[in-house]
Amino acid sequence: MSLLRFALSPLLLATTPLQPLAAQASQPDFNLTGVNRYASSDEQVTSISQFADVKPTDWAYQALSNLIERYGCVAGYPDSTFKGGQAITRFEAAALLNACLDRITETTDELKKLLTEFQKELAILKGRVNGLDAKVGKLEANQFSTTTKLSGLATFVVGGVGYSGSAYNSAANTVRRRTGTPVTGVNENVTFNYDLQINLDTSFTGKDLLRTNLRAGNFGNSAFGGEPHGIGNSAELEIAFEEDSGADNVGVYKLFYQFPIGKQFTATVGARVGQEDMLALWPSVYPADTILNLFTVNGAPAAYSKNLGAGAGLWWQNNGWSVSANYVAALGSDSTNGLFTSESGATASVQIGYQQEQWGLAAIWSYVQPLTQFVPGTTPTVHSSIDHGEAVGAETNAFGLSGFWQPLKSGWVPSVSLGWGINKTSYSVPTTGRPSVSQSWMVGLQWTDVLAQGNDFGLAVGQAVFATALTGGVSADDGNYALEGWYKFQVTDAISITPALFYLSRPLGQRTPEGQGFSSLGALLKRRLNSSC
Repeated sequence: MSLLRFALSPLLLATTPLQPLAAQASQPDFNLTGVNRYASSDEQVTSISQFADVKPTDWAYQALSNLIERYGCVAGYPDSTFKGGQAITRFEAAALLNACLDRITETTDELKKLLTEFQKELAILKGRVNGLDAKVGKLEANQFSTTTKLSGLATFVVGGVGYSGSAYNSAANTVRRRTGTPVTGVNENVTFNYDLQINLDTSFTGKDLLRTNLRAGNFGNSAFGGEPHGIGNSAELEIAFEEDSGADNVGVYKLFYQFPIGKQFTATVGARVGQEDMLALWPSVYPADTILNLFTVNGAPAAYSKNLGAGAGLWWQNNGWSVSANYVAALGSDSTNGLFTSESGATASVQIGYQQEQWGLAAIWSYVQPLTQFVPGTTPTVHSSIDHGEAVGAETNAFGLSGFWQPLKSGWVPSVSLGWGINKTSYSVPTTGRPSVSQSWMVGLQWTDVLAQGNDFGLAVGQAVFATALTGGVSADDGNYALEGWYKFQVTDAISITPALFYLSRPLGQRTPEGQGFSSLGALLKRRLNSSC
């Protein structure tokens, strides 16, 4: 064994350094990559004199010379050394012997003894290789596609929202629950809802992306949906959306193609693409599992409107810097409105950003054109007091400044994401009492690996879009605060459970009757399940 260790150890050491291994290991633990590289190498030495650290006085000098000159079965280090004093395990020696046998045509008595000595190890190695081949074959046979990755996300939410304040007609809503009388108001019943997303990501060149996102859900009639069941989308969850094809029907939510142009540019085009899909930098690391949609738009809901429709965009990236420009028309598939008309439900955005490993910063400008009808996703709808949904010719220039910082390791110091937005709105139709200037902001904190590895805790506070100046010289009586807190239990790599609380001090914003109060408090339990193949 000592002769073999001296003579065969460089076959592995010539490729990659060994890590410490136990000689008594019951399972084969060895550097198979190094062995494979040796087996296919053409760099074996032809003379023992090529090794600067091997001398004729070495006890195994003659054995090593025979392996080199008779069989061409020895390799060394790039610096012309052999390093014969290095130790290897029996499994490594067996693997190297097996690789060396491929180069030997004559079976001598010495080789027969070696084969007998390592018969057990060689059998185990052969079994492992055969097992790996079988697993690879099974994976190749059962994979979804050679070019397409299938992933899914299922989210279940149990929760509800309660309301209070002098502007809240609790009696009317009580009647509604008991008799079903269609009274305008809000729903407070606890509901159990779901959101299902299926992603098909296809690549034709390895650098491009064709994304098909299928989606279904039933949040439309819950307290977390939009009006009239929710309150102006104020309590809208991060996962809740109004299904175009109706509740419980699966439909195409997004469909776009993204591809590189040279080394620094990336282009995106799609019949259903979101504004956020065409930005090189998303300037936030909050959160791992947010609750309110308000806290997903970087403190600037008007600028980061997440408009969804037909669109195209281009971004440039180099040395941390990025510039993104895109155009999205929510009604671009409707011939009545078209892609580039004044009624396309369109937004145009330009963002400049800079990002390093721990921090990032971005400034954005978005133009939101006037609409003659309400289209979910086309206005700064998330908690917004700016109403583009009526024929008032509202035209908004929205600006946002957002950034984040995160620690390199988990601990008591949280990651911090914050943002601020300011918007200027003009109206082609004479109006009085509508927002002409509005603002928004948010701060989100997230701690990772809280109490257990993989578990996260988050807190966020902010103000949705609130008016600071109104048309017609009317004083602005607007203001709102939103808070959320949550703790995510990472049950497995694919399953998480998140209990959460959230509070909205003034869900109606500017529409709350002057001098009257109106607030909401919600609680929920969210469970997410991820899968991919």
